[in-house]
Formats: sequence, structure tokens, C-alpha cells
Amino acid sequence: MAVLHGAADTALAKAAVFNPTGLLTAKIVTIALLVGAAALWGAVDAWLRREDSGRTWLIAALFAGVGSGVLYVIGRGIFVDQAGTSELGPALTGGAAFAALLVLVPAGLGLFAGARLGGPEPAKPSPTPRRRAPSPSPRAK
Repeated sequence: MAVLHGAADTALAKAAVFNPTGLLTAKIVTIALLVGAAALWGAVDAWLRREDSGRTWLIAALFAGVGSGVLYVIGRGIFVDQAGTSELGPALTGGAAFAALLVLVPAGLGLFAGARLGGPEPAKPSPTPRRRAPSPSPRAK
């Protein structure tokens, strides 16, 4: 999720270079895709009945926030406008909090919805070959 959010932020920054005033639709579509990805992934985790999904998504949201901030500054420095480490502070505070919420809230809703769906049926055990009972007498040589 951190890579997805970092790439989305970098792509929006690159698009802002070419069209600084007409990005409203692009921002809405980007946020909708990020929210949809987190919600779908959370729903699949709940549908598959994964252990500790809520805790996993909380930790993932925290890492995605910080990771996407760092990746955004790196991507912006490489691909957009040579941004330096002075951009790291705002990316790790406000940007990280926003990215963490963009992961945590939709994933929580996905976990709620996915738990309400019928989970996949457990795999049927394969039939084991029947073993013969050992004979009470020893074998003759």
C-alpha cells in the first residue's frame, strides 16, 4: 500500500507540472482508486478469515503512511522537481497521516463487509488409502 500511495502522489505531482489548475478530476479518481484498493483488499482478507486482520491493517496503515511519505519525496526528487530533504518533514507529518487514514478507514470497512460474506468452504481432505491391520502372527520366512 505504501508503494501504491507513493506512486499515486508522485504521479499527481508530475501531472501538476503540466497542468497545475486542472487536476481536480485526476485527484478524485486517484483517491477513489486508493480507497477502492484498500477496501477490496480488506474485504478479501476478512472473507478468507485471516488471523488478526484488524491488527494487521492497523500496522499496515502506519507503515503505509510513513513509507508513502518517504517514497513521495524520493519520487518527486527524481521525477518531478529535484525536491530535497526539506520536503521530508511535511510528507512525514500531514501526508503520512492522510495516507494512513486512506488505508485504515477503507480497509476497516472492507473487513466489516468481508466478514459478513460467506467465506470460502474449507478444502475437503483427500481420501487416504486404507492400511491393512498388522497380522497377529509373524511372517514366515
